[in-house]
Amino acid sequence: MKYSFIVPVYNRPDEVAELLESLAALGRKDDFEVIVVEDGSAVPCQQVCRRYEGSLNISYLQKANSGPGQSRNYGAERAAGQYLVILDSDVVVPPGYLDALDRELADDPCDAFGGPDAAHPSFTPVQKAISYAMTSFFTTGGIRGGKGKRLDRFFPRSFNMGVRRDKYLALGGFSRMRFGEDIDFSYRIVEAGLACRLFPDAWVWHKRRTDLRKFYRQVYNSGIARINLEKRHPGTMKLVHTLPALFALGLTLTPLAALGCILAAAPWWLTLATLAPVTLYSLAILCDATTKNHSLHVGLLAVPAAFTQLCGYGFGFIEAFWRRVILRQDEFQAFSQTFYK
Repeated sequence: MKYSFIVPVYNRPDEVAELLESLAALGRKDDFEVIVVEDGSAVPCQQVCRRYEGSLNISYLQKANSGPGQSRNYGAERAAGQYLVILDSDVVVPPGYLDALDRELADDPCDAFGGPDAAHPSFTPVQKAISYAMTSFFTTGGIRGGKGKRLDRFFPRSFNMGVRRDKYLALGGFSRMRFGEDIDFSYRIVEAGLACRLFPDAWVWHKRRTDLRKFYRQVYNSGIARINLEKRHPGTMKLVHTLPALFALGLTLTPLAALGCILAAAPWWLTLATLAPVTLYSLAILCDATTKNHSLHVGLLAVPAAFTQLCGYGFGFIEAFWRRVILRQDEFQAFSQTFYK
């Protein structure tokens, strides 16, 4: 068997149903297996998985809650495929996904790979706005939603990641990090000298979070992860990783600066000048998101989504810097709450 799809799940039976439906539509049942790992869910998806026993080579596994990384390891240990393909439960694969994997591996074999993500036309405007915020040039987006060249090495993310099973097990799989365990694993793949690259045509539709509150929590955790990753892999943090923190601080100070100008009876143009950067940035997001999504509604929602993404990441980064660098707390002392719950 060539591929084993590993899908950790926590309280998302409806999303799992959509993913399994898309995998069943690929055909080629004998070429891959699907391993769904229920990570201590209160709302299990066992009945959903049973509906696909005739159309998929599917295994349903249950375990106590320990987070997505350990759930992926649990599935990997029981997989039979040559390649493990890690997917988040909130993705849907397009019809040509397997063909893209076959083509890329035949043309240029590698040990690990990853593909980008995109917003499906059926996604809600909020989901499309969040997808834009996570992939845009104007935020901290990057290869996640694009096909362009990068200036640095490619590090796959766990929403759409593939690894040779023997290499996965040799590396010990995902660590017990609270946040950023997929980037940690990607770093270890590259540090081990394994061949890892982007498969631009092996993309997935990715729902992400369904509202800005949940999205903020997600990117806040990503900001925390950045400091933890630097602690584990010194030298991996770049200047660009600090920009959201500077943005968040600047956004916090902007209204205070404008208020100070008003109270000081400063010239009107000086007050406007303090607001100009935020205004121009918002207009750039609005125009770009509207054009790319062919929707003014999505464009308008993309502005708060972009600010949520940058501020959430930035404030998470700042908190982690304070706890890990200033207070010198260790990773699990600083952040003891389990991310997946």
